[in-house]
Amino acid sequence: MIVGVPTERDAGESRVAIVPAVVPALVKSGLEILLEAGAGAAAGFPDADYVAQGARIAGGRDQAFRSAECVVRVRPLDPKTPHGREDLARLRPGMTVVGLLDPLGNPGAARALAERRATAFALELLPRISRAQSMDALTSMATIAGYKAVLIAAAALPTMCPMMMTAAGTVAPSKFLVLGAGVAGLQAIATARRLGAVVSAYDVRPAVREQVESLGARFVDLGLDTVGAEGAGGYAKEMDEEFYRKQREGLARHVAESDAVVTTAAIPGGRAPLLVTADAVRRMRSGSIVVDLAAESGGNCELTKCGETVEEGGVAIAGPVQLAATVPRDASLLFARNLTAFLKHVVKEGRFAIDRDDPIASETLVSREGEIVAPRVCEKLGPSEAAKGPAERRTV
Repeated sequence: MIVGVPTERDAGESRVAIVPAVVPALVKSGLEILLEAGAGAAAGFPDADYVAQGARIAGGRDQAFRSAECVVRVRPLDPKTPHGREDLARLRPGMTVVGLLDPLGNPGAARALAERRATAFALELLPRISRAQSMDALTSMATIAGYKAVLIAAAALPTMCPMMMTAAGTVAPSKFLVLGAGVAGLQAIATARRLGAVVSAYDVRPAVREQVESLGARFVDLGLDTVGAEGAGGYAKEMDEEFYRKQREGLARHVAESDAVVTTAAIPGGRAPLLVTADAVRRMRSGSIVVDLAAESGGNCELTKCGETVEEGGVAIAGPVQLAATVPRDASLLFARNLTAFLKHVVKEGRFAIDRDDPIASETLVSREGEIVAPRVCEKLGPSEAAKGPAERRTV
């Protein structure tokens, strides 16, 4: 089976789905890797390195799609963008697409794949089981995002992170507050601690307290009733507005006392919870910064603007997107390892073998034979839209 690796064309995207180091393992599994010329260049992987490992280079993007039976992606094929529509038009019925397809955040992209009668696997939907850990691209990318968020904050601060004792006197350490102690949050805590900052962290899930404290941070306990705050797979569960109001009030003092706030709280497929109000930001010292990793899903800070850095009363509010793409070589390497583990699991003797009793295959399967088959994506689309066949959808 030929696996096509096209260049990622989203603005600011420099990752590639396959790196030379994983090509031999994929070839051993019965796959042939066909790379669009230059697809890995932005991540630091020249075409010659792929060829040396056994891949072929396509004459152009059209050939990469035309010859491939499976296409692997870092970013989704979004019908709202011109290049997304162009690539969707290149898909033939029966082709398979694998990658981070954002089916919960952008269910319209999943529907577009179904309309092309493509079989689509979204790595975001992997079950949280031990067998799937090596395939978990979300965790890999969140690790990088948490690391980079702290570097952004440290570079912007007018202070140094560690305490320093000098002949001119002692310099106090910077105070970091991390909101959300998932993968990105825990990496942010660890990175800030390595830089020497004093770190506090908050999460709605009390079960993560031990993890926070094991990294040397202080866990912020707001005294709220958090029963039911943890949903399936260990993710934070959406709470009611009264809970969020009390949470914002409790966090305001901690935000005001911090030099840097890194927010990472997200609800899979939903709007990020609002944790930091404009008033709380205005109480921070001039020169402080908020780095909001939830900017793409609405933001944890009231003042966040997606993809921009704005200022309020001398406080910077950064809303970075695609942070993993700013470390393209390592991000591509980690993503490619996750993708390779997944492909080796679902491909037998060079062909896809979908076992519907296998949660890894069944839960990541989004569309097949023109239909959306993932229940969570059907919920996002609504029952009437999800139930439509391809011909019906095209007439809407």
